[in-house]
Amino acid sequence: MTTHAERLSPPLVSVLRHAGLILGACVVVYPLLWMLGSSLKPEAEIFGTASIWPTHWQFDNYAKGWNGLPGTFGGFFLNSAVVSTLAVIGNVSTCSFAAYAFARLRFAGRRLWFALMLGTLMLPYHATLVPQYVLFLHLGWIDTILPLVTPKFLAGDAFFIFLMVQFFRRLPRELDEAAEIDGCGPIGIYWKIILPLSTPVLATAGIFSFIWSWDDFFAPLIYLNTLDNYTVPVALSTFVDQTGEAAWGPLFAMSTLAVLPVFFLFLFFQRLLIRGIATTGLRR
Repeated sequence: MTTHAERLSPPLVSVLRHAGLILGACVVVYPLLWMLGSSLKPEAEIFGTASIWPTHWQFDNYAKGWNGLPGTFGGFFLNSAVVSTLAVIGNVSTCSFAAYAFARLRFAGRRLWFALMLGTLMLPYHATLVPQYVLFLHLGWIDTILPLVTPKFLAGDAFFIFLMVQFFRRLPRELDEAAEIDGCGPIGIYWKIILPLSTPVLATAGIFSFIWSWDDFFAPLIYLNTLDNYTVPVALSTFVDQTGEAAWGPLFAMSTLAVLPVFFLFLFFQRLLIRGIATTGLRR
């Protein structure tokens, strides 16, 4: 018994499939296009119509947003870039090292420690916020970027460790044995064998680390108190005052600029990202 989809001709099925994908893409992209259009509209027009296309172009929203706070918005972009870059370096280096130990080395309690590490994924960030804040307060790190980047250099993101463990387990162990015959120790195998073969998963971890750090609002809001130290998400919130009034045009203009680094990062590294996700499977 044939289904209705099987009775349709292959060209028609292809047309319907692509039409559905285009419709879904429009639904996903519309909020971004609306934000871009709103960044070029006068204040009175932004919420007065659902149209994306401005009737009166107002390019000075970008100038007002860039210079609307003490200093320029470039300082906030620089702060976010520093935090995100350090987060990428920290996560890729330390998480890959920890994942290598779990995936390729044999040591007492390896399964127990791996299970405990996975258990930390179930802890909500808010459950550890107060003890972490007290710790950083006693260390004198409040209002610096250290609380935002130091955990990244201590393999603090269990998700990336888990992701890399699955990838490292897929690599043939014969490579380790051949390297050991040539005189390589565990560090040499990690540096000369594992890392060169792990570009997709390392790129995936780096991309997600950058995006999550760039978009992070809660942690910088908690730990940063001085305007000059704000990252982009926290700086955007300053466009809304205590009464709920906001400079919507400049806010949307700076929000559009804030999206661009993430957009270009995905645009340039999408193949590595897709390879990393596709080649990282679950394996016991």
